[in-house]
Amino acid sequence: MSDKPVTFWEHLEQLRWAILRSLGIVVVFAVLAFCMKDWLFAVVLAPRGSDFVTFRLMGGEPFHLQLVNTALTEQFMTHMRVAAYAGLLCGVPYILYEMFRFVSPGLYQNERRAATWVVGSAYVMFMVGTLINYFIIFPLTVRFLGTYQVADDVANMLTLQSYVDTLITMCLVIGVVFELPVVCAIMGRMGVVNGGMMRRFRRHAVVAILIVAAIITPTTDIFTLMVVSVPIWLLYEGSIFLVPRTNEQKTNKEYA
Repeated sequence: MSDKPVTFWEHLEQLRWAILRSLGIVVVFAVLAFCMKDWLFAVVLAPRGSDFVTFRLMGGEPFHLQLVNTALTEQFMTHMRVAAYAGLLCGVPYILYEMFRFVSPGLYQNERRAATWVVGSAYVMFMVGTLINYFIIFPLTVRFLGTYQVADDVANMLTLQSYVDTLITMCLVIGVVFELPVVCAIMGRMGVVNGGMMRRFRRHAVVAILIVAAIITPTTDIFTLMVVSVPIWLLYEGSIFLVPRTNEQKTNKEYA
């Protein structure tokens, strides 16, 4: 690599091409997902029936939710929306690579290692949150709300749009929420928080978690609130054990 200084406009040009390459990768994945319609919606619609892997492991009464479409263009638009989300999800690793490639020349070696750790951990935790939502939180929510009836003669008619929008929203929200340990680790490394502080404010954190869960859940029922709150609380408890390790690493580096 040349050590010749790069001008501001050359930096902008590099950024432009990085953005264009990232968009190109997302579009390619989105087009592939759009063409694989049967496979794509087999995955998306799987949690609506008792033959889904989670319900087979849990057992219980069989059920199957019949989705309906109420608008002329809705199925096509839903197909495009789901394909776009799938393309973005598959393209994120390359987007992160392009971002790191763009900023890394201006970082020191230790900063590059730290940036790699933060970006890699953030992506892994987002994917873990997405998978937990898909296999546990969303199926339980769909089963409870989709089969709940105030009377036997009042049937549920769940629309395709409602189902897909709830799935995508919850995947995004739970994925972001699962960044909590990464954020706490960064704050611990900076000395902003420590394990003792997090234990001392545990009760306050539980109240805050319930409030946040009530805000971010796409539905207003207590069942979904609790299903979303419990993983966040577990992440907070896990962060209590993670933060002291980052504090320790910081102290060791200062005295090394």
